[in-house]
Amino acid sequence: MRIGPIELSSPVILAPMAGVTNAPFRRLCRRFGGGLYVSEMISSRALVEGSDKTERLASFDPDESPRSLQLAGVDPYYMGEAVRYLVGEGRVDHIDINFGCPVRKVTRNGGGGALPYKRKLFAALVEAAIDAASPAGVPVTIKMRVGIDDEHITYLDAGRIGADLGVAAIALHGRTVSQLYSGTADWSTIARLKELVDTLNPDLPVLGNGDIWDADDAVRMMAETGCDGVVIGRGCLGRPWLFGQLEAGLAGEPIPAHPTTHEVIPVMKEHARLLVDWTGDEGRGAREFRKHTAWYLKGYPVGGELRGKLGNFSTLDELDALLDTIEDNPLPEQNWRVARGHTRGPQKVALPEAWLDDPFDGALANPDGDSAASGG
Repeated sequence: MRIGPIELSSPVILAPMAGVTNAPFRRLCRRFGGGLYVSEMISSRALVEGSDKTERLASFDPDESPRSLQLAGVDPYYMGEAVRYLVGEGRVDHIDINFGCPVRKVTRNGGGGALPYKRKLFAALVEAAIDAASPAGVPVTIKMRVGIDDEHITYLDAGRIGADLGVAAIALHGRTVSQLYSGTADWSTIARLKELVDTLNPDLPVLGNGDIWDADDAVRMMAETGCDGVVIGRGCLGRPWLFGQLEAGLAGEPIPAHPTTHEVIPVMKEHARLLVDWTGDEGRGAREFRKHTAWYLKGYPVGGELRGKLGNFSTLDELDALLDTIEDNPLPEQNWRVARGHTRGPQKVALPEAWLDDPFDGALANPDGDSAASGG
């Protein structure tokens, strides 16, 4: 599969996830396989205004290739300037734009999954990014949800606009913003988007996202929808080896077995140390890793008391001592597809006042809204 000039080794892509898909996590995942690893969501305005925190989140390992970064925003000016800055510095090989984040602090300013409802603003943001990236040969892709809710579906219009403007790929999560992470992803929407895009540009990849927990899910999604690749979000939380399993499954090769706890523990220790090195502070790195301990051990026979302690450790030595008490056990088959990460929803979507009045509103942005697009 290709995304513009980038040829991927496999059609498996890491979804951007705030607070998760930083450089240490991407480094860990790359070892197991997969084709493209996207950074967590970066605010275009914060990047343009020189936020130190944003600069760190937008960093890559020296050997990371291709360097893939996701931007979010509600103002075409800041979107264009952010892309121009990134490609001018030679810092990225690929830009993705977030049009799917369901988090309230993003949608209440018209960003994320709320934005495609405003067709003119959506087109202006995509066009600004492509205009800034094209001189450097950097492809621009978009990731979105089905719509705001069942009454305000946007994905087909957004797909048509993106294809007409020249995006290099379109990724769709088969849920609305109001669903959040509840229920089941509707893969039929991915199939309908693929059918539409094929009539506009059969060479434009469509990527499917939502409820891929194991290799069989990925194979089934591609077979049922005809999509060109899969985007993995919650399925890889605590399971960086999932990328190798997916790659093997999609290639028709034997799928590597799930690791035992004694095979998981070295990965956990390495992940924690990478976060400490990345943050430059042991306490901060430990706090960053605490949420990962629950994901790594979800479904394994580990006692509740130990899980509680792992959620409160403060040093790497303390983490090592706790992990070394775990007996070696396989992952029970009934837990191979156990859910991890967010399960919340449905929700009432927070939107700017009168946002739904006109889907073709020409107003391009709340001039102060873009700074709120740094989360989610």
